[in-house]
Amino acid sequence: MTERTPSAPDLSPKDPNWWRQAVIYQIYPRSFADADGDGLGDIRGITQRLTHLSTLGVDALWLSPFYPSELADGGYDVADPRDVDPRLGTLDDFDTMVAEAHRLGLKVLVDIVPNHTSDQHVWFREALRAGPGSAARDRYVFRDGRGAQGELPPSDWQSVFGGSAWRRVPDGQWYLHVFAPEQPDLNWENEEVRADFRTTLRFWSDRGVDGFRIDVAHGLAKDLTEPLRDLGEHLQGEEALVTMADGTHPFYDRDEVHEIYRDWRKVLDAYTPPRMAVAEAWVPNHRRVLYARPDELGQAFNFEYLKTGWSVGELREVITVSLDTARAAGASATWVLSNHDVVRHASRLVLPEGTDPDAWLLSGGRAPAIDDARGLRRARAATLLMLALPGSSYVYQGEELGLPEVADLPTEVLQDPIWEQTGHVRKGRDGCRVPLPWTRTGPSYGFGPGAAWLPQPESFAAYSVQAQDEAGGSTLELYRAALRLRRKLLGDESLTWAESAPGVLHFVRSGGWSCVTNLSGEPVALPPGELLLTSAPLENGHLGPDTTAWLGTRFGSE
Repeated sequence: MTERTPSAPDLSPKDPNWWRQAVIYQIYPRSFADADGDGLGDIRGITQRLTHLSTLGVDALWLSPFYPSELADGGYDVADPRDVDPRLGTLDDFDTMVAEAHRLGLKVLVDIVPNHTSDQHVWFREALRAGPGSAARDRYVFRDGRGAQGELPPSDWQSVFGGSAWRRVPDGQWYLHVFAPEQPDLNWENEEVRADFRTTLRFWSDRGVDGFRIDVAHGLAKDLTEPLRDLGEHLQGEEALVTMADGTHPFYDRDEVHEIYRDWRKVLDAYTPPRMAVAEAWVPNHRRVLYARPDELGQAFNFEYLKTGWSVGELREVITVSLDTARAAGASATWVLSNHDVVRHASRLVLPEGTDPDAWLLSGGRAPAIDDARGLRRARAATLLMLALPGSSYVYQGEELGLPEVADLPTEVLQDPIWEQTGHVRKGRDGCRVPLPWTRTGPSYGFGPGAAWLPQPESFAAYSVQAQDEAGGSTLELYRAALRLRRKLLGDESLTWAESAPGVLHFVRSGGWSCVTNLSGEPVALPPGELLLTSAPLENGHLGPDTTAWLGTRFGSE
C-alpha cells in the first residue's frame, strides 16, 4: 500500500468546529467529471470543476471511494486504501485537487471503507495462498463449513446484495462477505487490521484531508463465537435491528464497535485542527447517535430524515427527535435527502405512499408513472426546509440541478452488483449514479469529451449547469441563493416550533428568522416577516402547495 506523504497544509487558524453546521457536497468521482475522455470521472475532472462548488456556496466536498478497485461495488471494493485508482489519476493529482480546494476555501472529506476490502487486496490474495489456520487468514473471517464434508455455509447469514454471505474457497473453507463476494469482511479482533486503519487515517490526514466519511460504520465488530448463531429468515439484514435487543445482532451495531472509534478519535485529535468524521450507520436513531459522541466520530448520517414521508407530522417528529438525541450526545444533527445509494429525492418524494422503490425501478419508472415537474417542485421545497435546519446538510451531486432518478436505464448497461446477485429482482443504484450534465450538448453533455460510462437521457440537456447558470428561477440558482443566505442567517443549533395552519410546518431559528413549508394541497397565507427566499413563486401573495419560504431580516444585498 502506498505510503508517500507530502507536507500537509497548515489549517490551524481554521475553526475546528466548522463541520457542525456545514453544507457538504458528496462527489461520486466516477460520475462527476471526466478529464481524460475514457468515460469515467476522475480526480483531474474534479479539480477542473471545483469552481462550481465554490460558486454554489458549499463548505466542503466529500469524495466517495477513488481507490484502486475492480468496481465490483462501484469502488467500495478497495484494493489499496492508500492510493488512487490509475483510471482516476495519481496521488499527485489528488494532492493538486486538495490544494485547489483549500485555495477556494473548501474542506475535503474522503471515504474510509473499514468493514471489508477487495478480494484483490494483497492481504486477501495472501490469505488464499496461506491456507487454513494462517495468520494471513486471521485478518479476515474464514470458517470451516457445516455438513459432513463442510459443504454448507458456516451460518445462514445473508448478503446485503442477495444470497449467502459466505463463499467457499478451493481448500474447502468459507469466507464472510456481508456485501459482494468480491468484498471479504475484515476481522476487527485482529490487531494488525486495527493498526493498518490507523495508518490509513494518518496517511490521508497528512495529505491535508479535513475529515472522513465512514462506510458501514456499524458493521465492524462481529460476534464470531463458535458455533456461529443463525438468524433465521425473518431476522436477516439491517431491518432486524429494530426487533432484536440492542447490541445483540451478530454482525451489525455491536457495542464493541465503539471501542474502535474511540481509538480512531485519538488519531484524529492528534491533528490541528482535529479531523472530523461522520458515520454511515443504518441503525435506529437512539443507537446511531452513539457513533456521533465527541469521543468517537462526532457525527452520523440521519437516515430517518431521508426516509421520512412528505408529511407535517412525520417531518416534525423526526426533526424533533433528531435534534434532541444529537444534543444529548454532544453532536450536531445531520440532514440528507439523497446520496449514491438511494433514489434521488426529486423522484422519490412523489412516489405514492407504499411504493416499493425496487419494484418502481424494475418497471423503468413507469409503474407508477410520476410527474417530474411536481417532483422537482417538492424537491426544491424539501431542500429549503433541510437547509434551514440546525446542523450539517449533506448534498448529493446533481441535486443542485434538480436531477431526477434515471429509472429507465436498459438492463444491459447496469453496473451495480445488486442486479446480478438478486437474480434480476432488484435493479440497483445506477439510476442515481448517472454522470452529471455540464453543458446542453456534447456526447456526454460536458461530462467528458466522449461518451459516459452510464448513458444519460436526452432530458439532461435542460438540467445541465450551462442551461441553468444565471437562469432566473432555475434550481441551480435557488441553491446558490439559499447557500449564500444560509451563511448569513446561521445562529445556534436550536429551533422553536411555531403555530401553523394544518398541513404547514413552521419553525423559528435564533436571530428571529423562520422557515415555513406548505405540505398541504392549497395555498396558505404567510406569517408576518420579510420574505427572504421561496422555493417557488408566491401565488397571489400566498405560499403555494409544496413550497418553502424563509422569512426574517434581510442581510445586505442578495
